[in-house]
Amino acid sequence: MERITVAGDRPYDVLIGPGVQSQLGLVLDGTARAVVVHSRSLAAAAGAAVETLQQAGVAAEAVVVPDGEAAKTAEVAAGAWEAFGRLGLTRSDVVVGVGGGAVTDLAGFLAATWLRGVRVVQVPTSLLGMVDAAVGGKTGINTAAGKNLVGAFHPPAAVLADTDALAGLPAPEFRAGLGEVVKCGFIADPRVLELLEADPTGRADTTELITRAVQVKADAVGEDLYDTGRREFLNYGHTLAHAIERVEDFGWRHGEAVAVGLVFAAELAVAAGRLSRAEADRHRDLIAAVGLPTTYRGDWSRLQSVMRVDKKARGASLRFVVLDGIGNPTILTDPDQAWLDAAWAAVSSEGTAP
Repeated sequence: MERITVAGDRPYDVLIGPGVQSQLGLVLDGTARAVVVHSRSLAAAAGAAVETLQQAGVAAEAVVVPDGEAAKTAEVAAGAWEAFGRLGLTRSDVVVGVGGGAVTDLAGFLAATWLRGVRVVQVPTSLLGMVDAAVGGKTGINTAAGKNLVGAFHPPAAVLADTDALAGLPAPEFRAGLGEVVKCGFIADPRVLELLEADPTGRADTTELITRAVQVKADAVGEDLYDTGRREFLNYGHTLAHAIERVEDFGWRHGEAVAVGLVFAAELAVAAGRLSRAEADRHRDLIAAVGLPTTYRGDWSRLQSVMRVDKKARGASLRFVVLDGIGNPTILTDPDQAWLDAAWAAVSSEGTAP
């Protein structure tokens, strides 16, 4: 088992390895009541979590939400709040999120808003959830205007990344999680890139890849919870990615959209004279090798409009994380339109669906 401590005002541990969900009762020892929020497809995993808690003396109940991004709506949140009220969830109790990135986003948001904040423990069941959504304290739901525009910063009390859950994860979902892993390699840990270049499936070194990706995020989040400094670099590839997700009505998996966003950001950096052609080609080659899309065909005008209402924007300014070389991220504000158009041409010339 690996243990990474995320620093900050409220430090917490991320436990990574096979069977770590069994630690749930120990993590919540002394808690009177817990509500386990889970998607319909994860009833078995949620049931195991409820049983673990009950054996530890915690009164646990389950609240079921839709699968995927369909869970991240105001209507679903309102229904969960009503359930919390019926179950008598108090400020000393806890919300447990069991599921992929969408469910952990929702569970964190519910915990942040119920009684102005109760504890949340995240039990991610997807690779994406383990390396990204469950760690860092960003919570949120979607609106018609865009992704995660309603939310709160609410760090978890603990994260239990049980790698046993990945054995039954569908291959497309596992590959999508690799999009966030690749991102961490490019912005901070080139060893991640080497591991994936040696084994593009990510299966040979899964625990090490997760641990390294979580460490990258922990280092950024511990220093900057609120996205005002170093943490913003974790948004590499996300400006275009979130626009693609919104335009596609969340029909693309997050990691698939991030993959295209990474290629776009690399091409933007080349156009701006910050990144070499070889380094940009390394983005495209590795992302293609792991089985993720490197191209997208869509309405460029509409995508630009959506990007301008992304939560990472500042006023009317477009902001992109780009690289001044591998492992050296920086912010590019209001890039020249010609650079944007060149990057778009590079990712749209042979657009295909994931």
